[in-house]
Formats: sequence, structure tokens, C-alpha cells
Amino acid sequence: MYAIMVTFTLNDGMADQFMPIIKTQAQNSMAKEEGCLQFDVLCHSDNPDMVSLYEVYRDKNAFDDHLITSHYSDFSGKIKSMVKDKLVTHYDQHFAGA
Repeated sequence: MYAIMVTFTLNDGMADQFMPIIKTQAQNSMAKEEGCLQFDVLCHSDNPDMVSLYEVYRDKNAFDDHLITSHYSDFSGKIKSMVKDKLVTHYDQHFAGA
């Protein structure tokens, strides 16, 4: 398994526009990518301009495939002007709880 956490800090007031776009991206990734096993969108309770993603892929190759899909490219273009900062952290899974 291969997981990533992505945290977006949005420009002020962009959350209402961002959320439908990220929801579509999550749905597309799950429906169109065999290697995408989980795609969670997490809204920070104390900061509406901060949104995190928790994504799990079969392996690193599945994640690399994700990055070249047309829906990812479309998503990236749509959100570019909405995002102030983006932090991506990659994880190799060594233990999964029950």
C-alpha cells in the first residue's frame, strides 16, 4: 500500500468553490482508477480554508498513474488560482490496523 496526505491552504473565501471540485476529483479517482483504494476529503473544523486529502493506492505505480489521468489534470487546472499552499506527504504502509 502507498498513501499520501495532501493539505491545501486555500485563498480566503475559496472553500465554497473548491469543495464541489474536490468531491468530483475524489469520485473520479475512486471510479476510474483501479489502483485508488481510498480517497477521503477532510475539512478542518477550525479553519474552513484548510482541506486535507487522505489517499491510499495499491502501490507507488498506481499513484504515479493517478498523476497522469485526465481528471487529475482537469482538477489541477481548476483549483490552481484557489490554492495558497499545498503540502504533500508520502507514506509507505508498514502496518494496517484491524
